[in-house]
Amino acid sequence: MELGKTYDPNAAEERWFQTWIDLGYFKADPRREGPVFSMVIPPPNVTGQLHLGHALNATLHDVIVRMRRMQGYNTLWLPGTDHAGIATQNAVEKDLAKDGRNRHQLGRDKFLDRVWQWREEKGGRILQQLRRLGASCDWSRERFTLDAGLSRAVSKVFVELFKRGLIYRDRKLINWCPRCESALSDLEVDHKEVQSSLWFIHYPFADGSGSVTVATTRPETMLGDTAVAVSPGDERYQSMVGTTLRLPLTGREIKVIADAAVDPKFGTGAVKVTPAHDFNDFEIGRRHGLEQISVMDTQGRMNDTAGAYSGLQREAARTQIVTDLRALGLLEKTEPHRSSVGTCSRCDTVVEPLLSEQWFVRVSEMAQRAMAAVRDGRTTFYPERYKKDFFEWMENIHDWCISRQLWWGHRIPAYRCERCNHLTVAAERPPKCEECGGTDLVQDEDVLDTWFSSGLWPFSTLGWPDETPELRKYYPTSLLITGFDIIFFWVARMMMLGLEFMDDVPFRDVYITTLVRDEYGKKMTKSKGNVVDPLDLMNQYGTDAVRLTLAQLASQKGDVTLSHERFAAARAFANKVWNAARFVMMNLDGAPRPLPSPGRAQLGLAERWILGRLDTTVREVTRAVDAYEFNLAAMAVYTFIWHEFCDWYIELSKEPLKAGGEQQAQARWVLVTCFDRMLRVLHPFMPFISEEIWQVLRPYLSEPNLSQHLAVAKFPNALSESWMSTAEAAAMEHCIAATEAINSLRSQLGYHPGQRVRAVIRTAANLNLSSEFAIWRPYALTMAKAESAELVASHEALPGGAVAAVLPWGEIAVLAPDGFDFAKALAVARKKLEEVGAHHRQHLARLNNPEFQAKAAPEMQDQIRERATELESQSRLLSEQVRQFERASE
Repeated sequence: MELGKTYDPNAAEERWFQTWIDLGYFKADPRREGPVFSMVIPPPNVTGQLHLGHALNATLHDVIVRMRRMQGYNTLWLPGTDHAGIATQNAVEKDLAKDGRNRHQLGRDKFLDRVWQWREEKGGRILQQLRRLGASCDWSRERFTLDAGLSRAVSKVFVELFKRGLIYRDRKLINWCPRCESALSDLEVDHKEVQSSLWFIHYPFADGSGSVTVATTRPETMLGDTAVAVSPGDERYQSMVGTTLRLPLTGREIKVIADAAVDPKFGTGAVKVTPAHDFNDFEIGRRHGLEQISVMDTQGRMNDTAGAYSGLQREAARTQIVTDLRALGLLEKTEPHRSSVGTCSRCDTVVEPLLSEQWFVRVSEMAQRAMAAVRDGRTTFYPERYKKDFFEWMENIHDWCISRQLWWGHRIPAYRCERCNHLTVAAERPPKCEECGGTDLVQDEDVLDTWFSSGLWPFSTLGWPDETPELRKYYPTSLLITGFDIIFFWVARMMMLGLEFMDDVPFRDVYITTLVRDEYGKKMTKSKGNVVDPLDLMNQYGTDAVRLTLAQLASQKGDVTLSHERFAAARAFANKVWNAARFVMMNLDGAPRPLPSPGRAQLGLAERWILGRLDTTVREVTRAVDAYEFNLAAMAVYTFIWHEFCDWYIELSKEPLKAGGEQQAQARWVLVTCFDRMLRVLHPFMPFISEEIWQVLRPYLSEPNLSQHLAVAKFPNALSESWMSTAEAAAMEHCIAATEAINSLRSQLGYHPGQRVRAVIRTAANLNLSSEFAIWRPYALTMAKAESAELVASHEALPGGAVAAVLPWGEIAVLAPDGFDFAKALAVARKKLEEVGAHHRQHLARLNNPEFQAKAAPEMQDQIRERATELESQSRLLSEQVRQFERASE
């Protein structure tokens, strides 16, 4: 196998992923020895398709599991999908609607057959897309939250929680979506600020002596009012408490009550109480024993209790009620008002608080156990700031409404006897009623909240309730990587249920990914038109480039901000690695296979320096991944390969490679050794190109029991002993600093890339670098493209017609080319300095502007701050350039 002139990502990606799968490299085996590292994938919705959030999450999963696999861990990364109750049912109902049908016309059984058919045809799409990304899951263990094993686990948990008194059925006020016709948990409701109105309505006293003015945002629910409430300390209404009012439009009599929940500053200080349509009113009603009157049905229409308004949609009823109140002289005024409205997170319909008989889980005690597990370190959050969010929600948690009025999902295992009305909860359908022996049992129509089954994911997927080898080996899992938006939906519930049924946390560490934003710092949404399809990015830049970019940007300190320039830079890096590999392979022509290892003492300073830098990189990457600092790990790999191996050592190796003999053998061995080790470090981030290159390099490696593929090769360990002495390390630092200074000065002086420069190095007083300079001078001549480089003592003058740079240990001067016009260069530098200074002042003024500080998005402020820092650095460099040209012009 040879390396072509250019890298073909598509061919390599398809070939190597299938090879790894065919050879079973990703399969977990509980019988295998070694430390354990296990993860479960956050199951994407079966309706889903890959977006950048998924791509980020999967990339970070894959980076760490590939690294752990190479480190000898017994790894398991378990894949699967979630049945996504509401989302999937909505998708299939939309398909039916195209044919003019609905689920009720089909009936429950046929509709479910249709959903299963839809799942078979479209449900595996996102998992195929994750495979395209290179996700090294154990694909033989793919699970689905509605498969037989998980369904058995769900029934078992429901029954056990019911027996323990933690699941109960009650008539409560719940969030209801009229579009989905289902209950929603608090977490499934999005709250949005909207511009609405505040209506001021007169409620007459029953004795005709006057009225109380009530302010409300929902006149349509007034038909269900059972009281008007005022604050106990509000002197305006003290004498009215206990009096009787006549409810407008209905004539029904209601009382004025006093309750501490009333805000005397809202509206008039008197509020209507509708226990069946408002959560605060529900609690007030319970405290005062008020009647609960529901005036809407499950589709958001006014019901028979609404009298003349029966059959109207709630919005139409609001309009008609306001019109009628105005006609009766009972509407005092209307004011604009901003209010928070709850909407269904799935379909964006305004949620209606509705009285309904539902199933609930008592979660307070389970929440306390989950919080204790985080406090005592059994589970750790990364970044740590998310621990505060976790605690705040858990400390204010309410009982969890787990029933949903859907057909697609885990049907609740509760059976009502038609003869005696007794309710039996059982994992399997009982043959007869345990109370009366009747056989006419009807199963509850509702299904469980999707998050109920997802909450069991870490242990149900490993075979629970059976004591399987997988469950014993891989639970608790090592790490969960998931988005910040489902800490409460999913993470908290897995914690509670894992502790309840496994008596241990479901994961040791939780890494929370942040939001993926566009290059302007804006959230990616369909409405903004800035959503980027990761499959398009993979087609354009290659999967490895996409993965590396996502890893480089995955900081624990902020959101991920993407741009095409970043992906293009990662593609350029892949090309850099490919070209470096071609250079190495071209210089191995005729070399023995495997290459013999030279003794350490025979290696030159440059060879030992690059091997030492590689060891440092291995340590940095290992430490960073262990700390889930994926961006630092990715940047460490990038920096070493591009700036140290490619830019420095490849250039320095050219002379010994040409020399032949021992020098050539040493350079070949160092090139191959470095490339092998750096490909192993690179592999978790860029698995495809690294495997492609490693295969042609492999014959030259002399490692015992060498694996056939990089995917399962050993991850390198840094050598404990140093490759260089302290003095040698300092010498290479001097060489690098001197070379960078010379290259900077040659740029200032306008040298063409091929022109050779003359450099003079003056050391600081009391510092003798003559012996080390003799060693690294050839390196500097090569890297700086210098014709000469001379060392002079501290008391000697630098030559005229030169510009210099000051270093901590001396000065570097470069002579100007013949005919260089210092006066002209000085004028240009001064003009650039003035322009950069003006831009810098503009950015500082913007940052210090109170209006900008108050209104600009944090991401925009960060961008301006970073740009100001860049301009300040440019200004310093230009100031030094001006000083140099002024000195040379004297």
